[in-house]
Amino acid sequence: MVFFALGIGMVGYHHFEKMSWIDSFANAAMILSGMGPLGPLATNAGKLFAGFYALFSGLVFIVVTGILLAPAAHRLMHRFHTESELRNQK
Repeated sequence: MVFFALGIGMVGYHHFEKMSWIDSFANAAMILSGMGPLGPLATNAGKLFAGFYALFSGLVFIVVTGILLAPAAHRLMHRFHTESELRNQK
Protein backbone atom coordinates (compact mmCIF):
# COMPACT_ATOMS: atom_id res chain seq x y z
CA MET A 1 0.00 0.00 0.00
CA VAL A 2 2.85 2.35 0.80
CA PHE A 3 4.53 1.69 -2.56
CA PHE A 4 1.22 2.28 -4.35
CA ALA A 5 0.82 5.63 -2.55
CA LEU A 6 4.42 6.53 -3.34
CA GLY A 7 3.80 5.73 -7.01
CA ILE A 8 0.76 8.01 -7.10
CA GLY A 9 2.84 10.85 -5.66
CA MET A 10 5.69 10.30 -8.10
CA VAL A 11 3.39 10.33 -11.12
CA GLY A 12 1.58 13.42 -9.84
CA TYR A 13 4.72 15.44 -9.19
CA HIS A 14 6.22 14.34 -12.51
CA HIS A 15 3.06 15.32 -14.41
CA PHE A 16 1.95 18.52 -12.64
CA GLU A 17 5.31 20.01 -11.62
CA LYS A 18 7.39 18.57 -14.48
CA MET A 19 9.93 17.26 -11.96
CA SER A 20 12.45 14.58 -12.82
CA TRP A 21 11.60 11.08 -11.57
CA ILE A 22 14.17 11.28 -8.78
CA ASP A 23 12.87 14.67 -7.60
CA SER A 24 9.32 13.31 -7.84
CA PHE A 25 10.35 10.35 -5.70
CA ALA A 26 12.01 12.58 -3.11
CA ASN A 27 9.01 14.94 -2.81
CA ALA A 28 6.47 12.11 -2.71
CA ALA A 29 8.48 10.24 -0.08
CA MET A 30 8.81 13.36 2.07
CA ILE A 31 5.07 14.09 1.89
CA LEU A 32 4.18 10.44 2.55
CA SER A 33 6.43 10.34 5.60
CA GLY A 34 4.94 13.54 6.99
CA MET A 35 8.02 15.71 6.53
CA GLY A 36 6.65 18.02 3.82
CA PRO A 37 7.85 18.96 0.35
CA LEU A 38 11.51 19.67 -0.37
CA GLY A 39 11.04 22.94 -2.23
CA PRO A 40 8.43 25.46 -3.33
CA LEU A 41 5.94 24.41 -5.99
CA ALA A 42 5.72 26.41 -9.21
CA THR A 43 2.24 25.73 -10.63
CA ASN A 44 -1.26 26.00 -9.22
CA ALA A 45 -2.01 22.48 -10.45
CA GLY A 46 1.06 21.22 -8.60
CA LYS A 47 -0.01 22.99 -5.44
CA LEU A 48 -3.50 21.47 -5.65
CA PHE A 49 -2.01 18.04 -6.27
CA ALA A 50 0.36 18.43 -3.31
CA GLY A 51 -2.52 19.41 -1.02
CA PHE A 52 -4.69 16.48 -2.03
CA TYR A 53 -1.71 14.12 -1.93
CA ALA A 54 -0.92 15.28 1.62
CA LEU A 55 -4.52 14.54 2.69
CA PHE A 56 -4.36 11.16 0.95
CA SER A 57 -1.03 10.42 2.67
CA GLY A 58 -2.57 11.15 6.06
CA LEU A 59 -5.34 8.67 5.37
CA VAL A 60 -2.83 6.06 4.21
CA PHE A 61 -0.96 6.53 7.49
CA ILE A 62 -4.15 6.04 9.52
CA VAL A 63 -5.21 2.95 7.54
CA VAL A 64 -1.79 1.27 7.70
CA THR A 65 -1.52 2.01 11.42
CA GLY A 66 -4.98 0.55 11.99
CA ILE A 67 -4.12 -2.59 10.04
CA LEU A 68 -0.89 -3.06 11.97
CA LEU A 69 -2.41 -2.40 15.41
CA ALA A 70 -5.71 -4.28 14.92
CA PRO A 71 -4.38 -7.71 15.99
CA ALA A 72 -2.81 -6.27 19.14
CA ALA A 73 -5.97 -4.34 20.02
CA HIS A 74 -8.09 -7.43 19.41
CA ARG A 75 -5.83 -9.52 21.63
CA LEU A 76 -5.96 -6.85 24.34
CA MET A 77 -9.76 -6.84 24.22
CA HIS A 78 -9.79 -10.61 24.67
CA ARG A 79 -7.37 -10.29 27.57
CA PHE A 80 -9.70 -7.96 29.44
CA HIS A 81 -12.88 -9.75 28.27
CA THR A 82 -14.18 -6.51 26.80
CA GLU A 83 -16.26 -8.24 24.14
CA SER A 84 -18.09 -10.51 26.59
CA GLU A 85 -18.84 -7.56 28.91
CA LEU A 86 -20.29 -5.57 26.03
CA ARG A 87 -22.53 -8.50 25.01
CA ASN A 88 -23.82 -8.92 28.58
CA GLN A 89 -24.86 -5.25 28.78
CA LYS A 90 -27.27 -5.54 25.85
